[in-house]
Amino acid sequence: MIELRVLASGDWAVWRELRLAALADAPYAFGSRLADWQGDGDREERWRARLEIPGSYHLVAVLDGQPVGMVSGVPGPHDGIAEIISMWVGPAARGHGVAERLVGAVEEWALRAGAGVLRLDVAPGNERAIAFYERIGLADTKEDGDLLPGGERRIVMEKVLRAR
Repeated sequence: MIELRVLASGDWAVWRELRLAALADAPYAFGSRLADWQGDGDREERWRARLEIPGSYHLVAVLDGQPVGMVSGVPGPHDGIAEIISMWVGPAARGHGVAERLVGAVEEWALRAGAGVLRLDVAPGNERAIAFYERIGLADTKEDGDLLPGGERRIVMEKVLRAR
């Protein structure tokens, strides 16, 4: 059974464990690098600050007692928009509905927060993630996303939210 837990800054160690695992497993998927969060970057106050983004919502998915996935919802750049960041599900938990549950919970949070649109960006070539997001109703906006070191741009996707 999948359990979702909302995190606060006091849960920084759980977030840290998952974030480091995500950066090691899928470095191509994130704007941060594993090295940025290790060594001098691996400080409790930094992890706490990540969970204290104003207006944010952070979740972990627990499967059989183990944290296996994570996601954050943050206010977007304009009113009525919420963004998904730091989405990741561990390899052993993929295909068990964890990603759907995480995104669904962020959609509900976004609606409660007054957002009508949910946005995210994804690395080009991350076909599994792109297919998942399309399957749950997000579409490529065709906007230029952030520029990546190789000259490609991240793909911006969005979904109009409707109350369930």
